[in-house]
Amino acid sequence: MIVKDTKLNHAQPLNFRVDNFNYGKTGHVVHACPNKNIDGPNRENDKVSAEPVSAGPSGAGPVEAESTVSTEPAVEWCATGPAETEPTPTQPTNTDTQPGTMWRKIQCCLTFALLLMVASADHHEGHDDAEHSADHHNHLHHGQNEPHPNHEGNDHHSHKISAQNADFAFALYNKLNSHDDTKGKNIFFSPLSISMALSMLAVGAKGETHSQIFSTLGYSSLTEDQVNEAYEHLMHMLDHSQEAMLLETGGGLAVREGFKPVDKFLKDLQHFYHTEAFAVDFSKPKVAVEEVNKFIAKKTKDTITDMVESLEPETIMVIINYIYFKGKWEKPFLADGTRKSNFHVDENTRVSVDMMKAKDEQYSVYISKNFTLVNLPYHGNASMVVILPSEGKMEEVEKHINKDELRDWIQKAHSRSVELYMPKFSISASASLGDTLQEMGIVEAFTDKANFTGMSEDVELKVSEVLHKAILKVDEKGTEAAGSTTVEIVQRAMPVPIKINRPFLVFIVEEAVKSILFMGKIVNPAE
Repeated sequence: MIVKDTKLNHAQPLNFRVDNFNYGKTGHVVHACPNKNIDGPNRENDKVSAEPVSAGPSGAGPVEAESTVSTEPAVEWCATGPAETEPTPTQPTNTDTQPGTMWRKIQCCLTFALLLMVASADHHEGHDDAEHSADHHNHLHHGQNEPHPNHEGNDHHSHKISAQNADFAFALYNKLNSHDDTKGKNIFFSPLSISMALSMLAVGAKGETHSQIFSTLGYSSLTEDQVNEAYEHLMHMLDHSQEAMLLETGGGLAVREGFKPVDKFLKDLQHFYHTEAFAVDFSKPKVAVEEVNKFIAKKTKDTITDMVESLEPETIMVIINYIYFKGKWEKPFLADGTRKSNFHVDENTRVSVDMMKAKDEQYSVYISKNFTLVNLPYHGNASMVVILPSEGKMEEVEKHINKDELRDWIQKAHSRSVELYMPKFSISASASLGDTLQEMGIVEAFTDKANFTGMSEDVELKVSEVLHKAILKVDEKGTEAAGSTTVEIVQRAMPVPIKINRPFLVFIVEEAVKSILFMGKIVNPAE
């Protein structure tokens, strides 16, 4: 989110592209710029694309036997006063790998950008930068040392928003899937990350702007405090990783020195959304880009390293929200079972993929006349749910699927011996969500009527654009697991062969918080 003073008429909205942070992650970047030509939806500007993703950041080797997913939203704001100091870069941390294991790695990256724009510069007249700079340093780290509330017995708090978030996830999927520019393309995103980032945006929204955000997210029957507390508990539960699963959430606030956000906005982001504030010298764009990217890289375990490509000198603040997931498969694919095979993108298109194999493993499976559902568990509470429509039935499945149907299908699945074939792939899906969110009901936030006085009392802001990017990597690494060569002497039913060799739906879900972390449609795993 980039906030700028509109009296700087030369400042233009950034065409913010969401780049790979480091997958196994998703990210959101919110940009606020001068109010210009962004009133109302413009379908031509909504784009969804997919592109190949490299194995990892330069110099980083592959992470073996694990799944990694992360989300990260960033918001940039702009101010007129020059920044006086330059923050010390935060060095990213490396994630250790565990050799001697045999499982597959999944890495997902999501980048989301909201562009907020200043509608008027009048409120900035007479602004004392020195005074605000001093106040800014007093508020940046507020709340970091506050004791964490007791969450025992409060699991139901996070469940207050789980149904609404799932409804929003499918509504967003249906909107994206209905656009002409998504036909034949991979769709992949983190609905939880987007809901969380929009909820962070709502903390600073007032009046009709706030009402539209809450209505679109399905929170109309809830108060601001209930939503914030629900996310606080949800993040607390997600952050309590089990030994074999790492799942972290949080936020970041890169603030221009000399700019002071509304104190309550800053406190609420830090307290409820685990937001870590830090100062950035946006008058030096290259340095600012490096600082923001370093923060994102650190939080996403070097999965997303270059989300931000450019920042304008007038930037005031960047709001970041991330989800990082790294899980180990409970049932490994055979280390030496991968073979080249055809994947049928459509009736006329075939691509060659590396097809992994899991032989005679027990998976929860549900087979209907229109699709086959397979639940691939990670160690811990998370799992990947794959829905493989029967040939020619993708649209039929998409037409009927919703949160209730998905839950019902998962509950109907039962354990069966399966010979599973699944492609090893790496896809990157990006989407411009600004117009889509306006179609879904968040309209005023993108116009001159936007009311974000809960963020700043000095400048008027509006959302310019929302960009989102997610990366999903699936492969198998490591060595043969212990006990994998045991000889069966008990008569068993023949394993059911399931070959995922045509477009399929994928969900990464977390049972403890009843949330869809990531979801999408893989049309072409070679893209």
